[in-house]
Amino acid sequence: MSVSASALAASAALRVASLDLCADEYLLLAGRPDQIVSVSKIGRDPRDSVLAGMARRYPANDGSIESLLKKRPTLLISTGSGGAKSTRLLGARLGMQTLTLPYPASVDDVAKNFRKVATLLGNPDRANTFDRRLTSLKRPTSAREAIFVSGGGLSLSPSSLPGQWMALAGLRQRSLPGARLTLEDLALRPPPVLLLSRYRPGQASIGQRWLSHPIVARAPSRKLIADGRRWTCAGPLMLDEIERLGRQR
Repeated sequence: MSVSASALAASAALRVASLDLCADEYLLLAGRPDQIVSVSKIGRDPRDSVLAGMARRYPANDGSIESLLKKRPTLLISTGSGGAKSTRLLGARLGMQTLTLPYPASVDDVAKNFRKVATLLGNPDRANTFDRRLTSLKRPTSAREAIFVSGGGLSLSPSSLPGQWMALAGLRQRSLPGARLTLEDLALRPPPVLLLSRYRPGQASIGQRWLSHPIVARAPSRKLIADGRRWTCAGPLMLDEIERLGRQR
């Protein structure tokens, strides 16, 4: 069954499980400890989530019903990009309510998803705080051209969700062919700000070596570090990230 506010309001004790990394963010930030019975396995890995310390207080699930049965959840939360459809369908047949959050196309969509979860869990004050902080970020500010770059020179579109978050930090993402920055382009047209994404920095890879190239090191751009774990979902965890980048730019 799909979730309904009235049904949840009638529930004496919510037992909520999140099925994927992005759903973990909403549950851990909008839910109370007594409401959370399980989070995704990947959400407990500090290499992938800044909330791993909090997530490790709860049992892990691998997205399957088998890994959830002993936790007896009454509500399963997943996002449009995660959580197996078969798990949601089987959970519904077993009497578990399901909430599938649409993948956000805008920053306002993130706020709507957060309010939906916080309200359904009876914690609207957390959504109110989220909205106040977001409104503060939307105040007009001068923008500096910037390029977000991760391993291998991968970047992003200015109109993408991460690009919209950047704009709230006063950083205007440069449009790049194929959303990729080449070392040649960086050498010839360095941006005022270079936003370097750090994700699993200790893991050796060709992509990570790109970020350590001498051309990157010599670029005259102001270099800011982005915590790549927050950008994976570009969800509610971005508030702290964008507030920090706005101060540092």
